[in-house]
Amino acid sequence: MRTVPVENYDAAIVLGARIQPDGTPSPATTRRVAHGLALLNSGQVGALLMTGGATTTATPEAWVMRHMALQAGAPPELVHTEDRARNTIENALFSLPLVRLHGWRRLVVVTDSFHLPRARYIFRRFGLDVDMSGARPEQPSRHWWLAHLREAAAIPWTILRVERALLRR
Repeated sequence: MRTVPVENYDAAIVLGARIQPDGTPSPATTRRVAHGLALLNSGQVGALLMTGGATTTATPEAWVMRHMALQAGAPPELVHTEDRARNTIENALFSLPLVRLHGWRRLVVVTDSFHLPRARYIFRRFGLDVDMSGARPEQPSRHWWLAHLREAAAIPWTILRVERALLRR
């Protein structure tokens, strides 16, 4: 699996993560947005697509992520949102029309590094040819390592859910 090489992408699809009950971003959300911004600021991506719906609060993850990016100085016209997705399958499914609308062809997905293999499988099965770029914490915690185990265990269930979703299309 390739992570971001030194080349340019039309857009980075930044996957949402939990928003705290008080509306503040989780460490995962903060990490992913910062990683997407680093790609934008380095000129490796031309735009950001923040994706994530309202899963734990009334405010969609994508809106919180966009606000974070704008507060960090990202140009508003380069930060787009998809605000309905409640999981990675929906991130891919609901991002697809926006990718087509903007004519983006070269894409990179930003998520936590432990999530890369499963996210890549999902996006590719929905027809998006993407590269991947993983955000990592400065100091991995016990939770970080447990997340790797959870992701490995989730792969068979994800395959079933993706294939079922594709049959419904």
